[in-house]
Amino acid sequence: MNYDWDFSAVWEYRQMLWTGVLGTFRIAAVAIAMGVLIGAVLASMRLTKTRWLQWPALWFTEFYRNTPPLVHFFWAFYALPVVLGVSLDPYVAAIIALSTQSGAFYAEVFRGGVVSIDRGQWEGARALGMRPALVLRRVVLPQALQRMLPPFMERSFELIKTTALASTLAYSDLLYQAMQVNSITFRPLEVYTVVAAIFFVTLLVLSLLAHLLEARLTRATRPVSATAR
Repeated sequence: MNYDWDFSAVWEYRQMLWTGVLGTFRIAAVAIAMGVLIGAVLASMRLTKTRWLQWPALWFTEFYRNTPPLVHFFWAFYALPVVLGVSLDPYVAAIIALSTQSGAFYAEVFRGGVVSIDRGQWEGARALGMRPALVLRRVVLPQALQRMLPPFMERSFELIKTTALASTLAYSDLLYQAMQVNSITFRPLEVYTVVAAIFFVTLLVLSLLAHLLEARLTRATRPVSATAR
């Protein structure tokens, strides 16, 4: 079967796709920022010794980690307005779905990074008279951040890809705009090839930047004795 590829029709409607790219970046950036905040709060609750703080955070993270992302979108858009008695537009519903589910995953990333630090470092710093908050800021977090970065970036990449589900709510993201272009041009192969290429290039660039940042953190936290060799 011979197929005549023709991207000229897609190029003609490039402005629609660009609008979708901006829409995707818009919800991704806000959802990552809110997800980090939610994740930090949940991780702090999980790390406390107070059970009435630990259990709600645990159940929240387990719920979002063990349910499909599409369900979160539908629940935020269709069910939440009924529960709250308010109407939510697709943008707000998508932000709620993305930020809560990403917050659950970020919480485990943050908690895992902190608990991965050897307990002896906590005890050694406390023996020197440092308060717990100071130990966390000066001893634990600099090391934990280096360990958190790879899973944090991986989760952020997954979030960016998950933004495509916002199209099911008729939000004007890249996939939704691509669907509109396809309905006009009837060139699905070209349209969705362009969409795949945009996601690939975007995430590849972000991945390279993440590797550079990780290498920089590694050099910054390397022991002095190792750098002096």
